[in-house]
Amino acid sequence: MNTLVAANRRDFLGAAASLAALSFPMSSAFAAGPQKRGGTLRVSINQAVNKLNPLVARVTPEYLVAELLYSGLTRLGPTMAPEADLAQSWTSSPDLTQWTFKLRPGLVFHDGSACTSADVVASFQAILDAKTASPGRQNIGPIASVSAPDKSTVVFVLASPYADLPVALAFPSAKIVPASVLQKGLDRLNREAIGTGPFKLVTFEPERIVVVARNEAYYDKARPYLDRIEVRVYPDATAEGSALIAGDTDLMALVQPAEFARLKAASGVNALKLPSGVFCNINLGCNQKPFNDVRVRKALALTVDRPAMVDFVAEGYGTVANDNPVSASYPFYKELPQRKRDIAQAKKLLAEAGHDKGLTLTLIASDNPSIRTQMAVALREMAKPAGFNINVQTMPHATYLEQVWKKGNFYVGFYNMQPTVDSIFSLLYTSNASWNETHWNNATFDKLVADARATADVKKRNELYAEAQRLMTEEVPSIIPVYFDLLRAKRSYVDGYQVNPRGLVYRLDYVSLGDGAPKRA
Repeated sequence: MNTLVAANRRDFLGAAASLAALSFPMSSAFAAGPQKRGGTLRVSINQAVNKLNPLVARVTPEYLVAELLYSGLTRLGPTMAPEADLAQSWTSSPDLTQWTFKLRPGLVFHDGSACTSADVVASFQAILDAKTASPGRQNIGPIASVSAPDKSTVVFVLASPYADLPVALAFPSAKIVPASVLQKGLDRLNREAIGTGPFKLVTFEPERIVVVARNEAYYDKARPYLDRIEVRVYPDATAEGSALIAGDTDLMALVQPAEFARLKAASGVNALKLPSGVFCNINLGCNQKPFNDVRVRKALALTVDRPAMVDFVAEGYGTVANDNPVSASYPFYKELPQRKRDIAQAKKLLAEAGHDKGLTLTLIASDNPSIRTQMAVALREMAKPAGFNINVQTMPHATYLEQVWKKGNFYVGFYNMQPTVDSIFSLLYTSNASWNETHWNNATFDKLVADARATADVKKRNELYAEAQRLMTEEVPSIIPVYFDLLRAKRSYVDGYQVNPRGLVYRLDYVSLGDGAPKRA
């Protein structure tokens, strides 16, 4: 087992056991030793940053930019434990239904205005407002109310006990923005960035480049170490890799498996790999024919050659998955009997469902990342012997987001690892999930998840989450054949960067440029 993952599980379970008297101190340092100040870091991303408003960020590049410009109450550390951000400490009531957060003194927004508890309250009210359409709404915990008894204190009253609140509040779109801006509507945040983050916005060209510069008023006077960061868009994976090899860029936020070997062999490049819980899920619309019949879902799942998927889609950089969004990298993971390819049984189930002559379907895959299309093509070929005739339709990612995501009934999704089991279930699979793609809407599953989040008893949570995973694997609301390793790459002179298991956490305020870094204006 990866030592980072093992440490994370031990830390998480140890903390959970003592949550009744929970109190968190200020965050620990991320990078040891002195860091050089100055310089410009060029980071490449593979798609446009269409959403500048952090409350509605929804894809990896948007989360990255939001992290540079804004802060939350908490942030995730290298082991996914919660660390202090705007909040310097927090405590819970014994029954986990009330949490009190204390803000750092002297917080200032980029426009020079003070950041107080009133801004925190307004931000969370906006996130929780369905009209905002924030992905954080269903992922920051069962918050009933949020109040500010004074300028430096924020109190969350919960609708039910919730052990994971400090982690949940680190959700990538749960950022703090000025109450004065929110009172006038969110439109201003579509074109300006008014946060408390380590960097301030300089240039915003969504399809090409986002430039940020050091925020001299950041609460940590030692950070950020860099003067500027340029986030550059490279829609073509090969061109993006070539830019890093040539030294035109310094860090790749995401590396495709097909590019990893080339980068690993390149002089002056460090190719980075970490096991994680990242997956593509083949979503099956459980509220529409033919996938409203569990026999069809099971039949399709039985056609998948999972080791072959790891080799073909992940280029060997991954592990076999079992139609469970929870990988062994999570606390509360439950190992279940591995589903194996069985064409005879798949045919039998398909015939029992009334499709003895086969079934014709259209599977839609976004072109970004390209592994979505690879998985769709692999499934098409694997499912043929069982009687599935699958047409694969690939489309631009922007079109996919507008026309297919959360609307279609057979398409390939892509998701980073979440900080907790509750997070991944509440993001995608409960009936009230903010991104309820499958419309499985299983009341038994919903109750298991709700009961698990309401207890600090580690043994009881293990039992509840184990049953939730068993039920999901049995009913197959989506097919998850592979967990992908996290692949990143950087120039060797980039110091202080670590791959975070979460996948959406970059912590570039801890990064600096060492010897050999290019001098840029």
